Amino acid sequence: MKIPSPLAGEGRLGAAERGEGAAPLKQRARTMRKAATPAEQALWHLLRDRRFSGHKFRRQVPVGPYIADFLCFADRPIVEADGGQHAENAHDEARTRWLEAQGLRVLRFWNHETLTQRAMVAERLFLALTHPSPRSPAASRPSPARGEGKEEQ
Repeated sequence: MKIPSPLAGEGRLGAAERGEGAAPLKQRARTMRKAATPAEQALWHLLRDRRFSGHKFRRQVPVGPYIADFLCFADRPIVEADGGQHAENAHDEARTRWLEAQGLRVLRFWNHETLTQRAMVAERLFLALTHPSPRSPAASRPSPARGEGKEEQ
């Protein structure tokens, strides 16, 4: 039996990751910071050290039973870098609903967007931070699994 890799976003969260013990969740966040994906590294380069419009972001932050890729505590956005495994994922939808119920905004970007369309990602982030709303343009993203979001030539 193959064990799913939590670092690749596979499988369900265990008891510790669901918030039943803060220390294991913090340790997992620490591990995830050390094993960042290329898309997370690109986003972190944009967001770190208040480089992005002076907003202070932290990466791999435990929030309740979840770990947010990037979080700005002052303005309450969570920025997520998502791979194909997140397309139409019911767990991600429930996670987003829970985070939004806590007063946070979830901005999701596909990994390929983060790596190939950095100016567009930066513009959407800037608009979300300067025009706060519960549902940002990044929240309603097309699904590459259904062939949506491809640029027309």
